[in-house]
Amino acid sequence: MGLINRLRITQWAMERAMLGVSVQIRNEEIRRRTRVTDIAQRVAKLKWQWAGNIARRTDGRWGLKLLEWRPRTGKRSVGRPPTRWIKDIR
Repeated sequence: MGLINRLRITQWAMERAMLGVSVQIRNEEIRRRTRVTDIAQRVAKLKWQWAGNIARRTDGRWGLKLLEWRPRTGKRSVGRPPTRWIKDIR
């Protein structure tokens, strides 16, 4: 989630720079003027397209194996395990 928020902030900054406007204008107004899709929606759409392509594969290429792969590196780190794409797809 942190990465998506940073991408959104960067996208808003780029759109403001494209229009040459200040911070006084709301992000929704800037989005309406530029007609650019939200980066989070674009990332989610591409992720699901990729998942669909991987799910249709039957030839044993590395994509499906990579989704199910769990790295084994000795000791586990402290804290919550990293979120993997397979959890979203399931």
